[in-house]
Amino acid sequence: MQQATLSAVEPTAVRPGRLPETYFQTVHRLAAAQKSAGIHAPAYSRFVNRKLGRLLAAGAYRAGLTSNAVTGISALFTFSGILLLVLFPPSALLGIIIGVLLVLGYAFDSADGQVARLRGGGSPAGEWLDHMADAVKISALPLFMVVGFYRFDAVPRPWLLVPLAATIIGAGLFFGMILTEQLRRQLGTATPVAVKDTGGPSWVRSVLVIPMDYGVLCLSFFLLGVLPVFVVVYTFITAATAGFFLLAAGKWFRELKSAGAAQTVSLSGGAL
Repeated sequence: MQQATLSAVEPTAVRPGRLPETYFQTVHRLAAAQKSAGIHAPAYSRFVNRKLGRLLAAGAYRAGLTSNAVTGISALFTFSGILLLVLFPPSALLGIIIGVLLVLGYAFDSADGQVARLRGGGSPAGEWLDHMADAVKISALPLFMVVGFYRFDAVPRPWLLVPLAATIIGAGLFFGMILTEQLRRQLGTATPVAVKDTGGPSWVRSVLVIPMDYGVLCLSFFLLGVLPVFVVVYTFITAATAGFFLLAAGKWFRELKSAGAAQTVSLSGGAL
């Protein structure tokens, strides 16, 4: 995902007498300047998807692709996988294909912001495009699952309430994260965008929030051929995400309430 404010990564410039940067030098440059706003991100996103995105970003950058083009590639993979849910009945082969498409889509989603940094910075339009694609896929994935499973009578009808609940939870959580960050900036309490990833104790939290990891959701579709197992795993992911959403929403509300009160007191004091 792109960010409006991005880590400074010096764009590659081939100077006279200097050899062009190799692919692996580009990868290394990205790794050295890796932003760590994601040090608390779930484990797959942090330790696997970020690295996959880095490799893809280096290739895309060297191929001359823009960050928006990479966002488009991400959307193509992701929505192709989502569409298959309503076209074919659940099977082992379908699960593998959907899993691969979703994993690739997620990796390119990580790559677009890294391409933006390599090209000297992102743009509000690029950030908007990236977040719009994310917002649509968050709701489309469970909704298309409901339609497909209903169409092929793949699961007991009551279970279809689970992906319907996941639609609400996912949309609420995504909107809450975006809105909270915007309000933090407005209140002057925004978290730093880029800090060097030191790989410290934050890995513990990354492991604890694995059930909420979109990457784990992507991987779960490899179990589609064993539908009873997939149903259990998906239900657990949905329940864990719901719990996280409730806890996070309470924390965000208290944080913003406290920050708003502090700002009011500060303004009142300045007016005296």
